[in-house]
Amino acid sequence: MYRSIIKPILFSLTIERAHSAVLTLLRIVGFIPGGRWLLGKLYAVRHPALEREVFGLRFPNPVGLAAGFDRNGEAFRELAALGFGFVEVGTLTPRPQAGNPRPRIFRLPRDRAIIQRIGLSNRGLENAIRHLRRPHAGVLVGCNIGKNAATPAENAPADYLRLFRSLYQYADYFTVNISCDNACREGASHAREHILQILDPLFDFRRGQSEYRPIMLKISPDMTDEVIDGITDVLLSTPLDGIVATNGTHCREGLRTSRTSLDKIGTGRLSGAPLTARAVEVVRRIHTRSGGTYPIIGTGGLMSADDVRAMLDAGADLVQLYTGYIYEGPRLVRDICHALIADAERHSRADENPTPPATEQ
Repeated sequence: MYRSIIKPILFSLTIERAHSAVLTLLRIVGFIPGGRWLLGKLYAVRHPALEREVFGLRFPNPVGLAAGFDRNGEAFRELAALGFGFVEVGTLTPRPQAGNPRPRIFRLPRDRAIIQRIGLSNRGLENAIRHLRRPHAGVLVGCNIGKNAATPAENAPADYLRLFRSLYQYADYFTVNISCDNACREGASHAREHILQILDPLFDFRRGQSEYRPIMLKISPDMTDEVIDGITDVLLSTPLDGIVATNGTHCREGLRTSRTSLDKIGTGRLSGAPLTARAVEVVRRIHTRSGGTYPIIGTGGLMSADDVRAMLDAGADLVQLYTGYIYEGPRLVRDICHALIADAERHSRADENPTPPATEQ
């Protein structure tokens, strides 16, 4: 139904209008008594083999929705009902900001990709709190936080701390976004000193709280291996709980979309199928350097169950969808969950019936 009816309708609209229509429809369903229950019956997959315990939280399945889809926390309960094991809202900034001029999101159907330069458009902290304070027992919510574009780099730690303190009671975990478009300069924002200036005040605040909130760091796929190793070392030497890898890329190599079309689109982060291999590579490198002892949320180019398998095999504990969900719709989460259940059952049968050793002739 999604591919034959809903997707053609949505893809006939600009991507932002389609996105707004989806969120509005989900919120309407959420207001209808039994609406979220019905979504769950239609799409959610429950099975013990899907459950994961990561940084002290019990996830019903390892497939989450990445930040950027529900930027203001408007429909996270309905999105969870669609089968996601967790939903990350944001990126949130302390003050509302309109972001970049439109058009600012572009589909690349030939590449199954998207280019966006939204500029962290969101309605700000106070608006997000109004949504997040709604009862959501059983729904795991992450808050992706960033600084306002107008905030000077030297004042960035204050923006992150304000968000962290104000949202602490509403979130299950936090993702510190240091790779956001137009609000961060990657050359400086991935430096160890800059990262610690942001993280240390968060660690100090958390030490004084009665409840523990994991802190993740979201990074770019465009870093060199040396920078990736340096950020992994930050993970090893601080109370940071894990890494979200990766954000979109500025790379345009190997695309099927014509150079003329790309020149018309201009700048922005590319997400979707062209990012898959690089995102998996970054996750594998972090997993290897950290000895597999720290949580990694793998995201970027996950368009199918096979992509998710590759990401989990590379060392990710959880995964997040974004562009794949836009192209494939709600069935993608369901298909991934069914594939993971089948894998678990196959492994269980293999353990119960090991192949006998070959006898010598």
